[in-house]
Amino acid sequence: MSAEATASQSGSNAGSPPGSLRILVYSDDRTTRDKVRFGIGKRPERDLPPVEFVECATQYAVLKALDAGGIDVVILDGEAVPAGGMGIARQLKDEIFNCPPILVLTGRVQDAWLATWSRAEAAVPYPIDPIALCRATVALARQRLAATSGR
Repeated sequence: MSAEATASQSGSNAGSPPGSLRILVYSDDRTTRDKVRFGIGKRPERDLPPVEFVECATQYAVLKALDAGGIDVVILDGEAVPAGGMGIARQLKDEIFNCPPILVLTGRVQDAWLATWSRAEAAVPYPIDPIALCRATVALARQRLAATSGR
C-alpha cells in the first residue's frame, strides 16, 4: 500500500463491525499511528463499543475517509508533514457538516493554544502519554455518541 493510500483495510466501510467506534488516526509517521492505537486500545471503556481504527498517512486519505462518513473521532498529528494536523483540523471544521470531534497531537504543551485556533476539541502533547490520550479520546467519543444518539 503506497503512502498515498487511503484508509487502512481496517478502515473501510465494507465489513465494519456493527456498533464499532470508528477512530480516524492521521500521521505521516507509522510509529505515531501505532502509539495512538496502542494508547487507546481495542476497548478503552466498558460503556463504549469496540474501537475500529482508520489509519491515514496523507491529507487526501483523511478527506476521503471523512467524506465516506461513519467516523466518530478524529486524531490528527499536529507535527505531520507536509500537511499538519492543525491546518487539517481547521479545514475539516470549515468544510464538513457535523464534523466529528477532533483531537490534535501537539509538539509541546505550550502549543495547546494552536489546537484551540484549529478548533480541535482536545489536544495531547508529545511525547504521547497513553493515559491522557485515552481519557481525551473517551471524552470525545462519549460526546459524539451522545450527539448522534443513534447508537
